Amino acid sequence: MSGDENDPSPSSSSRKRSGSALRMGPRKKANSSNPLVLHGRHFGRTVFALCNYPSLLTGGILRLEELQDSPIDDYPADVRREHRVFLELIDSYPGLLERLTAGEEEDVIHVGELMGKGASGARGDDTKTLKSAILEWLVPRGQPLIPPLSRNIKSDRGFNHEVTGALLCPAGLDWSNPETRQSLKSGETAVRGDQWPMFLYFGYIYDPEAPWQGLLRSEMLVCGFKHVFTSPSSVEKEPKATRSGNAYLHGMKSVTKGSLAYIATQVRFALSSSSVFSRTDTVTDSENFYHSILDLLEDPDEIEEVTDLMAWWTRRIFPNSSSSERSISKNSALSKIREKRAALRARADANAD
Repeated sequence: MSGDENDPSPSSSSRKRSGSALRMGPRKKANSSNPLVLHGRHFGRTVFALCNYPSLLTGGILRLEELQDSPIDDYPADVRREHRVFLELIDSYPGLLERLTAGEEEDVIHVGELMGKGASGARGDDTKTLKSAILEWLVPRGQPLIPPLSRNIKSDRGFNHEVTGALLCPAGLDWSNPETRQSLKSGETAVRGDQWPMFLYFGYIYDPEAPWQGLLRSEMLVCGFKHVFTSPSSVEKEPKATRSGNAYLHGMKSVTKGSLAYIATQVRFALSSSSVFSRTDTVTDSENFYHSILDLLEDPDEIEEVTDLMAWWTRRIFPNSSSSERSISKNSALSKIREKRAALRARADANAD
């Protein structure tokens, strides 16, 4: 995204790529008392994190008028995604569309600024807490990390450390090869955001013949997700109460594609040696990484694998949610009620015939 997060000037045409609202602008400190700020915090974590909210809202409203004459399919893929995010945003906040369409342009920009403050504030908070928390997940509990890493200084992380380097090593490269390690450490081998690291895979094992196997199912990702969405204490054990957790506060009962991409991006940054989360950081290339994960999760050709993946995540994070599709215990009162209802329905259908 080329514009400032708080730049009031909308792009001349919502069809243009250069003014995409789905690119991150500079951070601003959040004011957590406003409901729009609070909503921006959750929306950024669960739907789309790296967003220019003023541009998203102004462009979305203009596009609603344009769509009266031309279908959304006529727009480029990035604009179609931007419009989906816009629709999700206005649907998730009752009365928002009416407020935006009834107000002046500066009102729309103000609403976007407040939501942007929330999203960037949440991102900053999570970046800060994960920086130290992730050190607890690098080695099995009770084992020392050798050499130790500082909780506050990140310069020794990334490819400068044996453990974090192995986790960040792009799938397909051999971290055990000394030449590979040195090339990554020196920067001679540049790692793009779409070169996914080993920590995304279950057991940190990548099979080039089955690239979907274990993808986005690592325990480190689960720990990161619980830390942000349920509670830091739930990482080590099932929480007795999570009423203070972000998921509970916002009625979140299933894992979303956006939240999974968000946590993967945050964990990757926490493992890196970079000290500041920035869209201009070409070393971590976080924005490209985030978009590449979302591209896969939203690809209609991958719907079977993605559906299975999201169901797996919801079972892990929200085991008591109806979205987890939990099975009914045999011979329980509930199973008998269901059986009786099914029998009555079948008898009624037979009599109707």
